[in-house]
Amino acid sequence: MTTHIRGVTEMTLAMTISGTIGWFVLASAQPAIDVVFWRCVFAAIALMLYCYVTGAFSARVTGRQFMIAILGGIAIVLNWLFLFASYRYASVSISTAIYNVQPFILLGFGVFIFGEKFSLAKVGWLAVAFAGLLLILLERPTADYIGGSYAWGVTLVLAAATGWAIAAATTKYLSEVPPQLIALIHVVTGIFILLPFADLTNLPSGGRTWAMLIILGVFHTGLMYALMYSAVQRLPTHLQGTLTFINPVIAILTDVFALGHILHWIQILGVVVILISAAGTTVLPRLMARRSA
Repeated sequence: MTTHIRGVTEMTLAMTISGTIGWFVLASAQPAIDVVFWRCVFAAIALMLYCYVTGAFSARVTGRQFMIAILGGIAIVLNWLFLFASYRYASVSISTAIYNVQPFILLGFGVFIFGEKFSLAKVGWLAVAFAGLLLILLERPTADYIGGSYAWGVTLVLAAATGWAIAAATTKYLSEVPPQLIALIHVVTGIFILLPFADLTNLPSGGRTWAMLIILGVFHTGLMYALMYSAVQRLPTHLQGTLTFINPVIAILTDVFALGHILHWIQILGVVVILISAAGTTVLPRLMARRSA
């Protein structure tokens, strides 16, 4: 198996695992805070082993880098909390689709924090994404497992996407720190943040619930990070960006076949529009730059 094929396989597996997160979160039948707390605990164990095997613990991390990583950890934990909570208000598929506006939030950070240029093309793709979001919001989800305010669910997803963008922006400063070590700092930060709020007096009962939480930590965080980071080292950036769109596709299929939620045709159109706009912002410019080169 060539390096390129191995990288494609690893990224495909990583995005497929990521796309099934929603089902495991709902199957655990636990509050979002408890799900994220135990995800951080089991992920920390898996990532410590990963860091040990890859020699990441030998990397030198300054005090400033450590504090920036902690800030990113706070953001990524809030991202998980908001995203998982949104599933019960807006459904797994709708939440995942709206979550893909995160490149545009990161784009805004790039302009105001990193001084990057805001081109007309980027503005155009942002408008397309907003149109896709409006199409999704035209029809309320009909899944049996959701309830409450649909608008609140959408708000939670947008907050989650913002948290991801903040974590990505802070990670941009940590290019000299091994990514798996950054991920470990993130989940350990999550443990300390959520420890006062997690319900440790009424622990989850039943092997099935614990199995869901362990899988979320070990496979959906530890294994997924290992696969994704290995793929990142092997694949060109534009191909990485293309393969990330497997995530929302798997999430939608999971919502339909495992959770019985059928999207309205106008919502499907909105999902497609958001994915096209995200591809136009992340993948297309790199392909054009590579072709010009």
